Amino acid sequence: MNAYTLATDGACMRNPGPAGWAWVGEDGRWAAGSLVMGTNNIGELLAVLHAIRDHAHVEKLLIQADSMYAINTYTLWMDAHARRGWKTSAKEPTKNVEILQALIEARDARRATGLPDVVFEHVRGHAGHRLNGWADERCVRASHHGDRGLAAIWSTDRGQELIDVRVDAPKAGEDKPARRR
Repeated sequence: MNAYTLATDGACMRNPGPAGWAWVGEDGRWAAGSLVMGTNNIGELLAVLHAIRDHAHVEKLLIQADSMYAINTYTLWMDAHARRGWKTSAKEPTKNVEILQALIEARDARRATGLPDVVFEHVRGHAGHRLNGWADERCVRASHHGDRGLAAIWSTDRGQELIDVRVDAPKAGEDKPARRR
């Protein structure tokens, strides 16, 4: 695959609390994961990490994200944190170091094979962006699995069905049966 566009998102039920991450691609492929305990920022970063790892051989990878935290972490901050010995500019310990190290490894692996860096595009969340809407739906659903004590990963590469990204994602609760009164 020469070029591919996908959206990423993260969610957390109680911050910190059960969390989820997801990426959804332009062709309906997707992946999502749940964590029993995490933060929204962890979900956002894991979505980017899995998107990059799952598309390691795509030459022109465009990630659309509604999280400026995730975009800035990848494009501006992670290398600076590493240079400072995993300290912030305020000399505080950097959070989520293991994820940042994995992001640097994924980026450096792309560079080592001659692939260009991932390109990021900021999109407004909950504003009608179809791929972001689907990524949000998948990561929120994953966070509910985390709330039930399940830490797992689901994806089209693991037997799940494609999403029809030509239609909008269901809003919260629209894909659940109505509760009987």
